[in-house]
Amino acid sequence: MALDKHQIRRNIAWRVAQELNDGDVVNLGIGMPSLVANEIDCDIELILQSENGLLGIAGLADIINTDLDLVNAGGQPITAAIGASYFNSADSFAIIRGGHVDVTVLGALQVDEQGNLANWIIPGKMVPGMGGAMDLVVGAKKVIVSMEHTAKGKHKLLNHCTLPLTATKQVNMIITEMGVIEITPKGMLLTEIAPEYTVEEVQQATEATLIIAENLRVIPFPE
Repeated sequence: MALDKHQIRRNIAWRVAQELNDGDVVNLGIGMPSLVANEIDCDIELILQSENGLLGIAGLADIINTDLDLVNAGGQPITAAIGASYFNSADSFAIIRGGHVDVTVLGALQVDEQGNLANWIIPGKMVPGMGGAMDLVVGAKKVIVSMEHTAKGKHKLLNHCTLPLTATKQVNMIITEMGVIEITPKGMLLTEIAPEYTVEEVQQATEATLIIAENLRVIPFPE
């Protein structure tokens, strides 16, 4: 049975959350990555950071708890954890550029087999700017791309990115509705696959040639 858009996005967010560990300082990007905040296991204690100046996000806010003065970098209402710290954007980027972020989770337009990332502009379309992505992917210790595997049937996992790059050779892992892919010196390594897909289907949706892990696992998505 085909999954709806909501379930696909939640599955991706849940799988990203499994990569986060106690004590991590984590930055969640705009869009799908922000959903990860609500999928983190209650037994995991980590610190969510927002580049607009907050250390200690509790999660996305519901209608009852919405405070329009408390938002993440994408303008979504959020809640603050007990002990959260507020500061200006310059201090926030000092944290990022100083290498104090353990994991950053971002969306992408394209990723290639060398770990190059294009996620900020499509030529000819107006955008306000690159934002914090350029600093995050270079400053964070681990970079996870969270996205749908294709865009309107077009490949997003490529041999070589064709859109303007955000950064070169910085992506460590890609998590999509189809599986988990690690960037290695030899290329894209498929380590986990979603139960709805076959290896052949994942490869067909990927321009780059996938290396299949010997111990390829099926992702145990929650019911």
